[in-house]
This record gives sequence, structure tokens and C-alpha cells, in this order.
Amino acid sequence: MSENSTSSISGQGSRTDWARINRMTDADIDYSDSPAEGEAFWAEAEWWMPVSKTRLSLRLDRDVVEWFKEQGPGYQGRINAVLRAYVRNKLKA
Repeated sequence: MSENSTSSISGQGSRTDWARINRMTDADIDYSDSPAEGEAFWAEAEWWMPVSKTRLSLRLDRDVVEWFKEQGPGYQGRINAVLRAYVRNKLKA
């Protein structure tokens, strides 16, 4: 990695010690905070392709949009999840 590729937008360089990182071997990596994935994990794993989204213009009540935005980043995805739950519920009926 070049120094330019690790510099931040503010123009300051990276604070990462890339020389130390580059010297590390696989044995040097601490995996203590990540769970082991044994055969059972992979036996139940599923592969799927994400569904593509359709871009559209949608008019929603301002207070509804503000409430979703107040919940933090990803508000459009949460709106989609609510609509999906509604559709699934209607398809069951």
C-alpha cells in the first residue's frame, strides 16, 4: 500500500503502523474475539444473491420520514423492511 492510499481526507497520514502489519504472519493474528466456525456452521450456511433495488420517487409524510431518520443511518432500508413485512403479512392472508 502506498502512503497516499492510506491518507485521510483531511490530508493527515494514516496512524496505522503498516510496516508492523506487513511483517505479521498468520500466526501473529489474534482471533480471540471471533468465534470458531466449525463444520456445523458451514453445514447450515446458505448462499444467496441480494435482491436488486428499484429506484423510484416516493412521497411520504414528513413526520414518518423524520421518525425513520431519527433512528439512525439506514432509514431507507428500514422503510423497505417495514413495507416488506406488510407485503408478507398480506400474502399470508
